[in-house]
Amino acid sequence: MTQRPAVLIMQRHLAPLSGFLESAYDVYRFWEGPPIEAAHDIRIMVVAGEAALDKALIERLPNLDLIACFTSGYDGIDIGWCRERDLPVTHAPGVNHEDVADHALGLILAARRQIASGDRQVRSGGWTAETRTITASLGGQKLGIIGLGHIGKAVADRAEAFRMAVSWWGPRPHDAEWPRADSLLALAKASDILVVACKADETNRGLISREILEALGPDGLLVNVSRGQVVDEDALIAALKSGSLGQAAIDVFIEEPTDPNRWADVPNVVLTPHTAGATTAGVQGMLMLLMQNLQAHFAGEPLKTPVV
Repeated sequence: MTQRPAVLIMQRHLAPLSGFLESAYDVYRFWEGPPIEAAHDIRIMVVAGEAALDKALIERLPNLDLIACFTSGYDGIDIGWCRERDLPVTHAPGVNHEDVADHALGLILAARRQIASGDRQVRSGGWTAETRTITASLGGQKLGIIGLGHIGKAVADRAEAFRMAVSWWGPRPHDAEWPRADSLLALAKASDILVVACKADETNRGLISREILEALGPDGLLVNVSRGQVVDEDALIAALKSGSLGQAAIDVFIEEPTDPNRWADVPNVVLTPHTAGATTAGVQGMLMLLMQNLQAHFAGEPLKTPVV
């Protein structure tokens, strides 16, 4: 065993963490090759929550004793499987939900006020006196939120400031100042804009189906800042092409990075590259929790933010 604990970073986009970890840990990067020579040294696996957990690799790391998820969401991690192996999991909750909500409102504005398409029109020389665009006001729009957790509540607060009427749906009722719809379908039918902000897990895979998209309708806008797998992406593309859904604004995708050819001829959609929570403050908050969890683990103290 090495004197310093060894950490394995799994996803390439987490590479910047190396510089923060190397002062206290021996750091291995999975994309540089499986760390066969360090298999007995690795104590921590650092992962992005949306990535599927490499269970076969874990079985080959006999001294691994913590999965440290850098993000708030941990949908790629089979928590039950980890618990069976007494393998604790930490994550980074409550650090970037306000930023994600800001981005959701930005997507609503970009789609409803046609900001992105307006930018393209100006740049292409398509702006003439005859082509001036008239768009809908946000005031009075009915906004439905799927999932009233930290992100959903922050979206609701912002929507009210934009004079929208807010309602929500989630599988479990709880006290809230906004009305809860009887069902997801009822929420979609009653909404002009539907924001997907629910937790991503197997029960929510494909939750936004063709039926839900058609209920939202040809004047409706779907916004997804949750995870790509919550929306039936094929059904979404088909609905936009057919006009059975009016608009979409999407930050997350089934496969990431998504294939640009998949979206090349899809109308009425605004796309961003999974950046809703990627702010300086948000990343700093996630880094702080990661370091605190690692320090607590090796000090034999209670973990700062374990997955419960």
